This record gives sequence, structure tokens and C-alpha cells, in this order.
Amino acid sequence: MDFSKKVNFSDAIFAQEVDGEMVLLDMNSENYFGLDAVASDIWRLLQEGKTLQETEEALLEIYDAEAEQVHKDLEAFVEKLIESGLASLG
Repeated sequence: MDFSKKVNFSDAIFAQEVDGEMVLLDMNSENYFGLDAVASDIWRLLQEGKTLQETEEALLEIYDAEAEQVHKDLEAFVEKLIESGLASLG
């Protein structure tokens, strides 16, 4: 995955914050996705238009975690968004 790219989100996503965590609704499939606190932070950073690399760097500042783990988690999250049809890389 090219971490110099940004994530482009589908126009069919409705996102709402509930108690500090994000809930996503895919308006096309009517599927709901609940994001935990870390995934919610990733979502917010990507929504700001940050590249994957910038998002990874921000996460490393927020969380006391190994860089390799943050990288893997971010990559897995973005892959799940893409597989679900919620986003693409651009």
C-alpha cells in the first residue's frame, strides 16, 4: 500500500460520532459499521485529508505504540474500508 496517498471516501457514507466513537452507515448497502476509539481517530485524521503517512505519524504522537503495529493497524483498517466499498486510494 502506498502511504503517500490519501483515502477517498464514498459519497454514500453517513458518519456520526456517538460517545466518542464513530458509527458509519453505507447508504448504498444500508450496512452499519461501528468504529472503536482508535479506528475513530484514524477516520478523523483521514477525513482531514491527511495522507496515510501523515495519519501514521499523527497516530504515533497520540498513542504509545510500536511504529510497526501502528503501520499494520492503519493498513488493515484502510484495506477493510476499500474491501467494503467505503473508500479508495487516490
